[in-house]
Amino acid sequence: MLTDLQKKAAQAVVNIFETGTAQGHYGSVTLAAGDTGHLTYGRSQATLASGNLNLLIKAYCAAPGAQFATALNPYLPRLAVPDLTLDTDMTFRGLLQSAGDDPVMHDVQDSFFDQNFWNTSVQAAANVGLNSALGTSVVYDSHIQGSWPAIRDRTNANHGTVSQIGEQAWISAYVTERRNWLANNSDASLPPTVYRMDAYLELIGDSQWDLPLSLTVRGISITEEILSGTAPTQAPPQSPNQVTLQLQTPPLQGDSVTALQRALVQAGIQVDVDGSFGPETDAAVRQFQQQKNLYVDGVVGPETRAALGL
Repeated sequence: MLTDLQKKAAQAVVNIFETGTAQGHYGSVTLAAGDTGHLTYGRSQATLASGNLNLLIKAYCAAPGAQFATALNPYLPRLAVPDLTLDTDMTFRGLLQSAGDDPVMHDVQDSFFDQNFWNTSVQAAANVGLNSALGTSVVYDSHIQGSWPAIRDRTNANHGTVSQIGEQAWISAYVTERRNWLANNSDASLPPTVYRMDAYLELIGDSQWDLPLSLTVRGISITEEILSGTAPTQAPPQSPNQVTLQLQTPPLQGDSVTALQRALVQAGIQVDVDGSFGPETDAAVRQFQQQKNLYVDGVVGPETRAALGL
């Protein structure tokens, strides 16, 4: 059985894949080109098309003390359909982003993703004989992204079961099979996500089966301080177009924020280039958006990035 810290580390790996932070970005709203899930939201990206976004927001609106329940309640009928025009409803997206700062939303998302994905993943891992923290994280990632049963069965058929070849050999084979499946998938949104399996292959190569802290995944640190919420959230060092940047607590920090601030300065917006997305950077982003006639929300998403040349 995993310790609480191993559980958090296993989830943190997937959080990095989903929103670019180990803690998870509860207010993350994304719309990837070609993604059949359509609008996605939250720490582990609940999707509009699957109905999970509807269930998540319904649970939030029913939670005592939810700050944005009144504003989000009118959207529940459209979420239930689901109404795919919500993909581009900027008022709705802005509400989701704002609700991401509500501690009630944090609690609701943690409970929702545990109940609907983590607990199911732990049971699925146990059913095939997987016990390690890394192995459980791989199964969790597959439940978040989808197609666990298909790749599980393919791995069993091509390489043998866990009881036949051992857990470590089976997980290595599974991750390789999943990488091939992602790379050659007809869904255009999936081939670019092979980095998830590459990250797991690196952890496997380093024999990090117990996910001991500290870890580094895709250039992002996972430490006990980060998982306990006592350290600043680190924005990933990759290109800024790989993560949504916005004001949050604790503030995003890192190379992506520095690149954003430099781009704002080049655009004639005064801001300190300190690598920390604080209130000054938020104000600078909003000033830039207003000048460019963009939706003014302080969120550096695809449109704002494109206007900045990032």
